Amino acid sequence: MMAMPRRVAGTLFPALAALMLVRALPATEIPKGAHVLLRMVNSVTTRTARTGDQVYMRTASPIVAGDRIVVPVGSYVQATVTSAKRGGRVSGRAELGLRLDTLTLPGGQTYHFSAAVDSVDAQGSSQVAMKEEGAVRQGPEHGQDAGRILLMAGTGAALGGVVDRSVRGAAIGGGAGAAAGLVGVMLTRGQDVQLRAGSTLDVVLDRPLLVE
Repeated sequence: MMAMPRRVAGTLFPALAALMLVRALPATEIPKGAHVLLRMVNSVTTRTARTGDQVYMRTASPIVAGDRIVVPVGSYVQATVTSAKRGGRVSGRAELGLRLDTLTLPGGQTYHFSAAVDSVDAQGSSQVAMKEEGAVRQGPEHGQDAGRILLMAGTGAALGGVVDRSVRGAAIGGGAGAAAGLVGVMLTRGQDVQLRAGSTLDVVLDRPLLVE
């Protein structure tokens, strides 16, 4: 039998030993309730999203169990859009439903990943995670709407006063401006939910995850 070259043996045996060590490591259970910080790879918004669209993320923090890292930073997470509702012109807030599907480790191992979004990067808006519904919803914009109506009322009052040069003219102008502002609000859609590339989500496992 032909002897194996020393150079080949010197690289092959350590690799085989490392593989056997990895296989010998016991499976580790990540418990239900564990938090994982994810970072968006692509952007998704209720303005363009459709049910069934794929969303990609990466872990932004490691998951440690015992004395070792079982899910390193940069592991891929794939999710699916389950619903995308835009904000109404008169009522109703934008809402984006997400289902987390799989977790893929750098070594290629893929696991079913069941978790709920616990919090999201608001990105200057009032969007919040609806944990029980598995969705991200845009918050109310009543303050913004009131400000818009008041601004229009003030502009109308100024114009009315200039034209009529009287309190009555200012009152009429203010009423017209408020009406115009209200119409503008009713014709304007509410703010969309937006999860931009680079933004983060904190998710919580809703069942144990066994990682080998």
